[in-house]
Amino acid sequence: MKYYDIIASVNNSINGFVWGTVGVWLLLIVGIIMTCMTKVFQVTHFAHWMKMTLGRLFDKKVTAHSKEQASISQFQALCTALAATVGVGNIAGVSAAIMSGGPGAIFWMWVAAFFGMMTNYSENVLGIYFRRKNTEGEWSGGPMYYLQDGLGKGEGFRKGFGKFLAVVFSICALLASFGIGNMGQVNKIVINITNAFDIKFLSGIVLYGDGDAKVTLYMLLVGVALLIVVASVILGGIKRIAEVAETIIPFMVVAFMLGSITVIVVNAGQIIPVFGAILGDAFTGRAVWGAAVGVSLKEVITIGCKRGVFSNEAGLGSSVMVHSNSNVIEPVRQGMWGIFEVFMDTMVVCTLTAFTILTSGVINLETGVAVTNNDSTLVAEAFNTVFSIGNFHFGKYFIAIAILLFAFTTVLGWSHYGTKAVEYLATSEEAKTVTIIYKIVFIVMILSGALMTTSLAWDISDTFNGLMMIPNLIGVVFLSPLVMKITRNYVDRHLKHKTDVKPMFSFDPEIQKAQEELAKTADEEDDVV
Repeated sequence: MKYYDIIASVNNSINGFVWGTVGVWLLLIVGIIMTCMTKVFQVTHFAHWMKMTLGRLFDKKVTAHSKEQASISQFQALCTALAATVGVGNIAGVSAAIMSGGPGAIFWMWVAAFFGMMTNYSENVLGIYFRRKNTEGEWSGGPMYYLQDGLGKGEGFRKGFGKFLAVVFSICALLASFGIGNMGQVNKIVINITNAFDIKFLSGIVLYGDGDAKVTLYMLLVGVALLIVVASVILGGIKRIAEVAETIIPFMVVAFMLGSITVIVVNAGQIIPVFGAILGDAFTGRAVWGAAVGVSLKEVITIGCKRGVFSNEAGLGSSVMVHSNSNVIEPVRQGMWGIFEVFMDTMVVCTLTAFTILTSGVINLETGVAVTNNDSTLVAEAFNTVFSIGNFHFGKYFIAIAILLFAFTTVLGWSHYGTKAVEYLATSEEAKTVTIIYKIVFIVMILSGALMTTSLAWDISDTFNGLMMIPNLIGVVFLSPLVMKITRNYVDRHLKHKTDVKPMFSFDPEIQKAQEELAKTADEEDDVV
C-alpha cells in the first residue's frame, strides 16, 4: 500500500469515529445536558433572547463600532462567527444531507440545532467569563482558556489535564484552519467560479492533470486574486475582518433568503407534501431512496445531525474565539448571540435551502432521484426553475456568487480562529511574531487550495475539525454547574430585578472589577451590553 493510501485509510478510520454515530451522539447528549441544566433556556426565555439579539440589531449599543482597542461590537462578533459557519455547508451540505439521507434528515438537522443552541450558548458564556487581554490589548478567549483556567483550576492532575486538553484543542483548531477553513473553501470557490463564469481562453490552458482533476491557468488566476484580497483583509487584524464580515454576511444572507423564499412561494402547493415527507421519513427511513439502495433510520438520524453540526459548528468551540472579542460585558448576553447564531444558520438558512430543493421538483419526493448528482448544483437547479429567461438560467450564477461570498468569509473567520490557536500555543513574548508567520503561511496556502486535485488535505482537516469537539465538550460538561450559576445570576438581576446580587462578569478579580466599573457607566442596568 502506498504512503498516500495509508494516510487516507488511517484518516478515514478516525474521521468515521469522530463524525460517525459516536461523535454525533456525544454532541446531542451534551446539548441535552445543557438544555436541561439551563431549564430549556432557548424556549423558556425565547422572547428575551430574541429581544436581546434580533430586537437590538439597530441598537447602537450592539452595532456601533467599539472604541476599545482591538475590540469589536456584538453584531460584528455575530457576523464574523456567522462568516465562519454560514458557508458551503448551508448550500452543498443541505443538498448532500437530502440526497444521502432523504427528507427525514432535515428533521434531525433541526433536532441537532435545537439542542446545539444551548451548547453554543454555554461555550460563549464560558468564553466571555474566562477571556483575558493579550499583549496587544486584544481580548483572547476560547475553549483553550476555559479548559486551562476553568477545568484546570487547582493543582495536581486536574491542572495538568485542563492544560493538556487546551493544547490538544489549539493544535486541532490550528490544523483545521488550513484545510476546512482555507484550502477546502478556496477549492469550492475556484471550481464554482470557473465553471459558472467560464472563460474559454484561460480554462483551455491546462497547467497539469487531466479530466476532472486538471488545473488550468484560469484556476491559478482566480486563486491569485483570492490570495490578494484575503491578505488585504486578514493582515488588518480582527477589526478589519469584522468590518468585512458585517458588510457581506447580512447582505448575502438576506439575498439568499429572498431567493429561496421566492422559489418556495412559487411552489407553495408543495409545502405540505414536503412537511409530510420530512416528518414521515424522520422516524422510518426509506426502503428506496436515491440510487435505490435505501436509507435506514439510523442513517437518517446520523446524516441529519452530522450535517446540522457541520453547518452551525455548535459543540466544536470554534466560534467562541471570535465571540470572545466582543465588547460585551455580560457573558450571558454573548451567550444569547450564540443561540441566535445557531438559530439563524440552521433553523432559518438551512431550512430555506431544504425547502427550496424539495418544493422545486429537482428531486423526486418518492424516489429520491435528482436532476443532478452534484450537491451544490442541485440548489442552482432549484433556483433555475424560477429564475430563468428562456434558455438563460440565473441559478448557477447566483449560487456561484453565493458560494464565493460565503466561502470567502469562512476563510476570514477561520484565519482568526487559527491566529488565536497559535497565540495560545506560543509564549507571550513570541505571540506577535508567531501570529504574523501564521497569517503569512495561511495566505500562501490559499494557492494550494486553488490548485489542489485531491481532497486528502481537506479530509484530514475535517478530522481535526471534528476532534476539536472532544476536549471542548469535556470542558463544557465539567463546567456546566458554572454556566448554570452565571445564567441564574443574570436572570436574578435582569429578569427578576434582584438588587442584592453581585454580577458575575469574569473569573479574574481585576477584570471583574474593571467590567463592574464599565457597567456603572450605563444609563440603566438593562442597557449594560
